[in-house]
Amino acid sequence: MQAPVLVLKDSLKRESGSKVHHANIQASKAVADIIRTTLGPRSMLKMLLDAGGGIVVTNDGNCILRELDLAHPAAKILTWSMIELSRTQDEEVGDGTTSVIVLAGEMLHVAEAFIDKKYHPTVICRAYNKALEDAIAVLDNIAAPVDVNDRVAMLGLVKSCIGTKFTGQFGNLIADLALDATTTVGVDLGQGLREVDIKKYIKVEKVPGGQLEDSKVLKGVMINKDVVAPGKMRRKIINPRIILLDCPLEYKKGENQTNAELIREEDWGVLLKMEEEYIENLCMQILKFKPDLVITEKGLSDLACHYFSKAGVSAIRRLRKTDNNRIAKACGAVVVNRPDELQESDVGTRAGIFEVKKIGDEFFAFIDECKDPKACTVLLRGASKDLLNEVERNLQDAMSVARNIIKNPKLVPGGGATELTVSAALKQKSSSIEGIEKWPYEAAAIAFEAIPRTLAQNCGVNVIRTMTALQGKHANGENAWIGIDGSTGAIADMQERKIWDAYNVKAQTFKTAIEAACMLLRIDDIVSGIKKKQPPGPSAPSKPTIENEDDADNEQMIPE
Repeated sequence: MQAPVLVLKDSLKRESGSKVHHANIQASKAVADIIRTTLGPRSMLKMLLDAGGGIVVTNDGNCILRELDLAHPAAKILTWSMIELSRTQDEEVGDGTTSVIVLAGEMLHVAEAFIDKKYHPTVICRAYNKALEDAIAVLDNIAAPVDVNDRVAMLGLVKSCIGTKFTGQFGNLIADLALDATTTVGVDLGQGLREVDIKKYIKVEKVPGGQLEDSKVLKGVMINKDVVAPGKMRRKIINPRIILLDCPLEYKKGENQTNAELIREEDWGVLLKMEEEYIENLCMQILKFKPDLVITEKGLSDLACHYFSKAGVSAIRRLRKTDNNRIAKACGAVVVNRPDELQESDVGTRAGIFEVKKIGDEFFAFIDECKDPKACTVLLRGASKDLLNEVERNLQDAMSVARNIIKNPKLVPGGGATELTVSAALKQKSSSIEGIEKWPYEAAAIAFEAIPRTLAQNCGVNVIRTMTALQGKHANGENAWIGIDGSTGAIADMQERKIWDAYNVKAQTFKTAIEAACMLLRIDDIVSGIKKKQPPGPSAPSKPTIENEDDADNEQMIPE
């Protein structure tokens, strides 16, 4: 008898075949179950303790996954792929992170039966991809166009998208903020296209204190800075002329070691004079444009500060680059690199007021009431940091939804109605599919029902009755707008209740979920225990240990 051949090292652990599939499916179901209860308006919050002892309280799917720490390799891959999923979802469309994970988990769950029957994963994936194409086709059919300029409809839309979030109870407030912010920074690209860059031109400033109702969208920019010399410079300027610089207004220091040998005492005076003249020149080049406010990203010396305050010009120094770009967008100025290149057209004149206000115990500079600003700041007030963080997350989602609709103004019904319609259409179509792929195709159709089912579960209504009634209403493909009202669990017409979803959020959800399920089904081997090779030579230095207070007490006393 031939001796067994060892290919892999003893230290490696290898699992293969259906065992791996089952492990992956179990892990994905576990992750989906964690996330599942956070879907819909009646969703539960999750409280996560991170390693640093910080607490995060949220029901944002993306946020929860980011904080989870898992042991199982498949679960790790899965959360990584799921985190990637929900991150892609978050970056592409900003909403639907929870649905993606619930749907992907369900797709894998229904595939389990086929893996047991020895179906090949490729067959299942092929059926799933076919189902995905048909699902997108159904979406195109039931999508309804929306008028971007109709503020009431837009408000309803954003509201239904964040109604599931923690701030749903503040209804219009967040939706209003999101809409104002996104319509402010929208840029027409021509041919009916609008570009809305949320990350770059909308800044969310969270200031603890006050009430949520005090939150507002500024027609301009707010920065956490005060003027350089508060006593001497004006803190309130109406219609200011603003110059933005990207250079230091101080004397250049020499390279690392500059030696200057001075023989006569007068030369020292000459050197100082040269420095002063250099700065005076810089300041005069700026002051000849009669600005009221000079903002620079770099330092500003005391002498420059003196010249500015003498001329009655307020100055702010060491501003972040991103903030400077936002101010430029808001007041129409151009960020200039060298003062001698300044032109009249670089001066920003569109701002209505510059003002420094004290909020809480910090000073904030407001450049506000700009004419047609292309950047803005959302000022959020609230009782605590945790609350503000959650509100900010929800606001990001709301702004993304508003951006999606501005980019692609099409709607599909919410409340699980879309998924039920897709499911019914796929079930009908599955009868015309030939060969072995018919069954996984039908299973994918059933998997889409996970979303309305989860909504019903989270409302606490009788799931089986509700689902049967809904399937009955959707069976013949009519009334595509019948779904579950997430707050009450009643079966209702989504059009009347104004529960809508953006078309590209739904499309992206379906695509991402099915692609992820296919990827995980294709894994048939897990080899674990692979070590990183250590570089040859002396062993790597051990990390220095850090003493904490507990260790300090129980050290042995050093004898005298």
